[in-house]
Amino acid sequence: MTTSSGSVNNAMPTGLQEVLLNRKRTEQQQEEEPNNNAQPSISSSQLFSPAGDAVAGDSSISKPIVLVTNSDGIESPGLTFLVQALVGLGLYDVHVCVPQSDKSVSGHSLTLGETVEASSALIDGATAFEVSGTPVDCISLALSGALFSWSKPVLVISGINRGSSCGHLMFYSGVVAGAREALLCGVPSLSISLNWKKDESQETDFKDAVELCLPLINAAIRDALQGTFPKSCFLSIEIPTSPLNSKGFKLTKQSMWRSTPNWQAVSTSRYPPGHFLASKQGFGLQFAQIGRDASAAGAARRLTTQKKNLEIVESIGAAGKSDSNRVKKYFRLQFLDKQQEDIDDDLDYRALESGYVAVTPLSLSPHTETDIQTAASHWLSSVLAGEQ
Repeated sequence: MTTSSGSVNNAMPTGLQEVLLNRKRTEQQQEEEPNNNAQPSISSSQLFSPAGDAVAGDSSISKPIVLVTNSDGIESPGLTFLVQALVGLGLYDVHVCVPQSDKSVSGHSLTLGETVEASSALIDGATAFEVSGTPVDCISLALSGALFSWSKPVLVISGINRGSSCGHLMFYSGVVAGAREALLCGVPSLSISLNWKKDESQETDFKDAVELCLPLINAAIRDALQGTFPKSCFLSIEIPTSPLNSKGFKLTKQSMWRSTPNWQAVSTSRYPPGHFLASKQGFGLQFAQIGRDASAAGAARRLTTQKKNLEIVESIGAAGKSDSNRVKKYFRLQFLDKQQEDIDDDLDYRALESGYVAVTPLSLSPHTETDIQTAASHWLSSVLAGEQ
């Protein structure tokens, strides 16, 4: 494993490569022991010390607060399976604050000068709100103290997103932006994405992805409480297309890989009137599209709101000057994947395509890359060693 400046410090207590190489040997030894057939995991008793803040099944002791957001919206299977798993552990006080609809490519955008609506949502075992904004809006609002009564959670988890956030996609990614906003607010965070592929992936892959990264999440919460989680960075976790066939975790660096942006002209005849909504007189209204996985009730509610807002826009537009002489053209953007050759195996994209869970530390400053790579390497090595 290498960083941008060469090899990681060889004097670290347990090298990540050594852990990964010894993993198969350890599993073979476990198969010979009748009582050790289960996959390695971090147990409830290992998660917190006797003097810790939480004990499984003990409701009299306050539990660590975990805040979950995403970019795919309230109805996404990645969110559903992740929250179910966290609640099922019985170790955490789980709070959810997510966009009402798909904001996967919203980047680090924040809603300013417009009213944002937060509506309570029913998620078993968790306190949840859906917000008419971006993932950054959700995290900023949740951590402000205006929405929830607590001050700060012990960890923010953004995901699990449908689609990779490797390379330049990180700059467009709403799920990465949610984790970055948490770091800006001084809260440790993870962003998690599944390398979803059309006609190959299925929704149960999200459940497998949760099981795969849950030990890492537990370790992050434990070490965040103890103050040993890597500072000055958050971790971007990229899960391969087939989580059950993962080759293991690999510390990676952000690549410069990018999809090719492809703008296609769109004929207005393909869409009914009102499909394209332009701002009138600087009103700047933006409408959240109905999420691809939205429930019928949620879709109906949002459609009603959209119609009401559309009436306002049309009213304001009618009062203004006629724009019948203006030329309007419509376009749709798609990203086209392109092949990359001669890529460093330690880059996120190459590791992900090779079947590894790519764990990439991302900081707010490019000048700290070497430091955060070393810190993340130490942390990930100790976590993997603890699983054996």
